[in-house]
Amino acid sequence: MLNVVIDDVIHKAHRGELLVDLISRTGGSIPHVCYHPQLGPIKTCDTCMVEVNGQLVRACTATANEGMKISTRSSRASAAQVEAFDRILSSHLLYCTVCDNNNGNCTIHNTTKLLAIEHQRIPFQSKPYEVDSTNPFYRYDPDQCILCGRCVEACQNVEVNETLSINWEDPHPRVLWDGGSTIGESSCVSCGHCVTVCPCNALMEKTMLGHAGFFTQLRKSALKGMIEVVKGVEPETGYGTILQVSEAEEAMREHRIRKTKTVCAYCGVGCSFDVWTKDRHILKIAPEHGPANGISTCIKGKFGWGHINSEDRLTTPLIREGNRFRKASWDEALSLVARKLSELKAQDGPDSIGFISSSKCTNEESYLMQKLARAVVGTNNIDNCSRYCQAPATAGLFRTVGYGGDSGSISDMGKADLVLIIGSNTAESHPVAATRIKSAHKLNGQKLIVSDLRENEMARRADLFLHPKPGTDLVWLSAITRYLLDNGQADAKFLEQWVNGLEQYRKTLEPFTMEAASRICGLPVETLKTVAQMIAAAKSMCVLWAMGVTQHNQGSDTSTAISNLLLVTGNYMRPGTGAYPMRGHNNVQGASDHGSMPNNLPGYQSVDDPEVQTRFESAWKAKLPSTKGLDNHQMVEAIHAGKLKAMYLIGEDMSLVDSNANFVGDAFSKLQFFVVQDIFFSNTCRYADVVLPGAPSLEKEGTFTSTERRIQRLYQVLEPLEDCQPDWKIIQDLANQMGADWKYQHPSEVMDEIASLTPLFAGVNYERLEGYKSLQWPVAADGTDEPLLYTKEFAFPDGKARLFPVTWIGPTDSPNAEFDLHLNNGRLLEHFHEGNLTFRTEGIREKAPDTFVEVSPQLAEERGIQSGTWVQLVSRYGKVRVRALVTDRVQGRELYMPMNSVESPVNRLTSSHTDPVTNTPAYKEASVHMNVLSEVGESPLPRTNSRFGHPTPQHGVEVERKWKRADYTPPGNSLVQLQTK
Repeated sequence: MLNVVIDDVIHKAHRGELLVDLISRTGGSIPHVCYHPQLGPIKTCDTCMVEVNGQLVRACTATANEGMKISTRSSRASAAQVEAFDRILSSHLLYCTVCDNNNGNCTIHNTTKLLAIEHQRIPFQSKPYEVDSTNPFYRYDPDQCILCGRCVEACQNVEVNETLSINWEDPHPRVLWDGGSTIGESSCVSCGHCVTVCPCNALMEKTMLGHAGFFTQLRKSALKGMIEVVKGVEPETGYGTILQVSEAEEAMREHRIRKTKTVCAYCGVGCSFDVWTKDRHILKIAPEHGPANGISTCIKGKFGWGHINSEDRLTTPLIREGNRFRKASWDEALSLVARKLSELKAQDGPDSIGFISSSKCTNEESYLMQKLARAVVGTNNIDNCSRYCQAPATAGLFRTVGYGGDSGSISDMGKADLVLIIGSNTAESHPVAATRIKSAHKLNGQKLIVSDLRENEMARRADLFLHPKPGTDLVWLSAITRYLLDNGQADAKFLEQWVNGLEQYRKTLEPFTMEAASRICGLPVETLKTVAQMIAAAKSMCVLWAMGVTQHNQGSDTSTAISNLLLVTGNYMRPGTGAYPMRGHNNVQGASDHGSMPNNLPGYQSVDDPEVQTRFESAWKAKLPSTKGLDNHQMVEAIHAGKLKAMYLIGEDMSLVDSNANFVGDAFSKLQFFVVQDIFFSNTCRYADVVLPGAPSLEKEGTFTSTERRIQRLYQVLEPLEDCQPDWKIIQDLANQMGADWKYQHPSEVMDEIASLTPLFAGVNYERLEGYKSLQWPVAADGTDEPLLYTKEFAFPDGKARLFPVTWIGPTDSPNAEFDLHLNNGRLLEHFHEGNLTFRTEGIREKAPDTFVEVSPQLAEERGIQSGTWVQLVSRYGKVRVRALVTDRVQGRELYMPMNSVESPVNRLTSSHTDPVTNTPAYKEASVHMNVLSEVGESPLPRTNSRFGHPTPQHGVEVERKWKRADYTPPGNSLVQLQTK
């Protein structure tokens, strides 16, 4: 700390602290329009001028030094601030009272008031451009744009989509998309960063327009007349009086606009933000304070909420009668479910019933679901969809380091010297996490290696892109690990101090030579050596992986090989290091954490541990089963075998998302009794006997746990629609119908019970999670959490990690003469999973209306295919009809099909082969034959999809180009950039 003087008062400052932050932190107030704490100095607005030791400087760039004398209110500073802001007002038509952005957070409005501006010296000058409304979610009004550059900075250096720019050399500069395209046909991915950081109404969500204000819904002609009235009285009354009127209208809005914090219900990044609502209308998503995302969102989190008020929401229980469903009361539906499950339990035993919890539901709901299965029904037949994706990663980490979760935080990804991504389409599957890597790579010199079958966005940005043969990652990972050990480039000191099993492990690496890896993986030896040298040279490395690793028959062993490599190179226990299996769903981590697994009670406590069993039996007052239950995959097989007679499934379209979907559907049709709880009548509901209407995340309270082990609260934004109920309440009511005596009044009481029984969550409670506070497990009883794991020791009794030997088996279902093409599958940026949620947002349907199969240019030429050609894909297990998209993202005889389709689900083509350790299906190991049909339609991706745009990369807003304009002069007479040491 050092001493500075601000307006004649001595304050403590951090060395290097920006003056704008220092002044704000110490209770001062200076205007600043372009500066945003999460964007850093942009230097375009010049309104933050202060006088330092007699010289005018920008407070957003000058930093604190010992003895510095700062004046924010000197005549020179004040005059410069007003002059700079007057220039801004000349680019902005001020009509606050009839503006949808008049909500107390408009920087232009607030700065006008702060500087007590009464009149503009420079009149407003309209720009010769039309409003651009071609994006389905937001519009840009050049006449309201002040050219602060916040949106450009956010797009170029935070999101790093690199779409937005400003041509400072233009006579009339404006924000440009792809250098001059319409927004709708640009590379804009509709992430919303630009709209979020806009300091005025130049960029606005279309859901705000005409809805936020009391007068803003008027016709355009009437609004224009009101604006002209406002501007007409301004010369006589001044802005002070006009602002008083607008502030009165803004105060009225506070009584009807609610701002409620929630956590995103799509991927596992864990973005959190405020939801602005007026009645049931969602005005906008406002991110700022989320510990994982800050100002960042993706298209789904920012705009993908059409499902909440969708007309086809389930709103009442349904009971099957023959081939039809009829509406029923809650009492009738739950009584029927309780009676049927109780009868089957008595007749065939508790293990004749299976339970599937949802990764979309809360931690508390997952806990209650497994408690219902174990304490009320008496079975360990409970699982969740982590079986389909992340169970192998969890297994690999439990084997080697002791905890089955990310070893650090998303922030560590940005700190790493080197990031290695394997089998993860991070920019589309986990877009906000990808921004941290893209930014570090662009701005900080971080190195990036990507191994994938497709040349996705991260692969195109990478310093080195590997395209191994499908399912061979284990081989090249082990070969590089051996190479580093053999060539003295392992971290010997780390291995000696922190790792067991080195000698035995080295012996098992004997088959993994660079030459063998080259032959098996199809990668040149020199490329493999380059990877090894990059890893050896890096001071810190993070490895990210996802379903491109885990959804293979050796997903657990490949995940283990990743952790082995990290241990051999000493890349645990420090910031910017570690293992990051990217969780696919918002709460797939939490569903497993809280016991929805056949072998573990909450907190990964084994069902056959006597001490654990006694503790839970005492708390639950019930005898618990001690043998491992059936997982998802085994339940399906048990139905076919006639052993599993009933199932209760929540929030999972299992008939589409499980592999070999035809086999799964056939199983569901054989169930004697099937209960599905969801928010829509999904494909799986067609097989049900009873359908129960649950509530989406905005209609209930609870917690989610993200990929970085971060537990966060979500608050109820809206009342449940019609007769829907929160899932935790439905589970409790059913348990009580079956003889339990649960009396939870609020999810917080469920979390208190979890904490009392689970050492991993001992210190978790709702008070410690209030607002935007969060905890990353393990959480000690005093509330201390661990954003970075293993800082003191590994999670084994002796505190040491374990190298775990793996062997190479090879993929299943490989191509042959009949099924000659490899079919890969996965996520698409715009959609989530099968699309049950995202297809209900009109703008997302506009950008990505249907699924498709990606075909390489080589294969397209060979087979006479163009984008839009209909093809039939036939595997050993089923067939689908789909349109082709010709793209160089795939190579040779490899295909890629997004999973977002109910009509043509890719899992009709996948097999029942699984990883033997976890029973995770080998979704990524599928071979197909392709029949080219005579029918040719339009391209399955419209021209308005972002992948057809042309980004314009540059380093931020490039304000130096503005300063070179002939019409630019710094405000004040002696602007000096402070030279700081």
